[in-house]
Amino acid sequence: MADGGQAESEQDIERKIQEVRQRFKEEYVQDSSDKYDSRDVERLQKDVALVEGYLAWRLFVVEDALKMIDESFQWRREFGLNDLTESSVPKWMFETGAVYLHGYDKEGNKLFWFKVKLHIKDAKTIQEKKKYVAFWLERYAKREPGMPLTVVFDMTESGLSNIDMDFVKYIINCFKVYYPKFLSKMIMYEMPWIMNAAWKIVKTWLGPEAISKLKFVTKSDVQTFIGPECLPPHMGGTDAFKYSYPPLTDDDFQTPMSENGPIASEDETESKDGEMESKEILDSSFSSEPQALRPRKVNFTEDGLRPEEGDRMDTASRTKAARKPLTTFKGSLLNISPAEELCFGSKETEKKCLIILNNVTKNQVAFKVRTTAPEKYRVKPSNTSCEPGAFVDIIVSLHGGFQSSPQDRFLVMAAEMENNAGTSSPELAQFWKDVPKSKVMEHRLRCHVLESSPIPSPMTDSPLASGTSKHQDLQTMLLRVMASTSRLEQRLDRCLWIQKVLTLLVSFLMAFSFCTLYLVYTGGSPSGPGPAPDSAPGPAPPAS
Repeated sequence: MADGGQAESEQDIERKIQEVRQRFKEEYVQDSSDKYDSRDVERLQKDVALVEGYLAWRLFVVEDALKMIDESFQWRREFGLNDLTESSVPKWMFETGAVYLHGYDKEGNKLFWFKVKLHIKDAKTIQEKKKYVAFWLERYAKREPGMPLTVVFDMTESGLSNIDMDFVKYIINCFKVYYPKFLSKMIMYEMPWIMNAAWKIVKTWLGPEAISKLKFVTKSDVQTFIGPECLPPHMGGTDAFKYSYPPLTDDDFQTPMSENGPIASEDETESKDGEMESKEILDSSFSSEPQALRPRKVNFTEDGLRPEEGDRMDTASRTKAARKPLTTFKGSLLNISPAEELCFGSKETEKKCLIILNNVTKNQVAFKVRTTAPEKYRVKPSNTSCEPGAFVDIIVSLHGGFQSSPQDRFLVMAAEMENNAGTSSPELAQFWKDVPKSKVMEHRLRCHVLESSPIPSPMTDSPLASGTSKHQDLQTMLLRVMASTSRLEQRLDRCLWIQKVLTLLVSFLMAFSFCTLYLVYTGGSPSGPGPAPDSAPGPAPPAS
């Protein structure tokens, strides 16, 4: 068995995945099949990413990964994770707002909030609270498979009565065993000093691989990890979000903007049928892209069918400046490229990205693209359909002076259509209203911001820029000198105080010494006058 510390080749990983599947089936399932949910066992045999996640978290040691899968699957059956729904959890738990998902950190990871002050230790409700956390994690795992979470323990106004060590250990186990590789970091905000002893115990539960993910922050440095737009006001942020239930909090995906302006939402479409039709006519008359909202077939092989010359030139001109995707997500209805993220930068050549959809079904598939930041992006086409086997190019471009952010997300939704279904805007709007949610394929894409080297400016070498730079350097130096002077003054004050104390002590010791010497000196001499010690007695007086 390869050492867990060495890099694993693709062949080794594939071999170990097969070994895990085979051994789990032979050594665990056959002996005690009633311990697991059959759907989890089936998923293990089909989902490569699931097995690889367990292996990677256990440094590709097969034996350790098997034990982890065994414990995880038993827990999933105990809590009924595959059948756990919103109605399975008591309503009052959702209403408290003690746990919820909202916002993103600076790396684009979803924030999982724990409001510690709202948690009171209670043995009667601990099992329901555990199920409540499991509900949120399972819900996120299904919607964002493989995407890490940043856990935020908000300890504002909390105390010892809010610390439940059994519950905390359960939360840590969720990320150590049940959802491997889901933990990005664990942020402890404003932890009271009285809880230091408790969290020293927690550190031992985390293990060495997770200690580095534990971040203790205060209001002054929490923005190192989370931007102000995703922080509540009491943390120094600007996020006006207020938790309420119902509905459950989630990513606020909205219809994006097309190149010709906002696309009407489904609720507005029916009341604006005539207006939309006239708008399409105007768009087609002023646009150099006739029928731009129609799907384009793109062929990447030499022997395949070639599109018409005009379509080919049109597609080339639209996708010329867009970044070509290199990875592909293979879905049940559509293959989507890229698989995970769109990359944007500050340069003009980095402000457009290409999403390629490929219909892998034998029927027409309707799709639409939504985003959490519709004011930033222009998407074209964003709501149309795709013929069987066809490819569709979607151009996503940054609008105006906006910059991409890791918190931005895109949602591609797709649903299979009947052969006789229409593709006009009103018909598509009605289709999305009628289609069951269970038949809608969803795939999320995150944004990755490219780092760009600073471009030298002609103003950099100008006297004005040089003077400004020197002024800023001088100001910085003065601030440092002032800070250093302040520290020296504080030290000098402490030294003067110590000097005064020492002077008093020395004076006291000197006074005590003089008193002692005086007493010793006076105690050794006679107390009063008397005859000299060597004087002889005088003669007796004469007798009368």
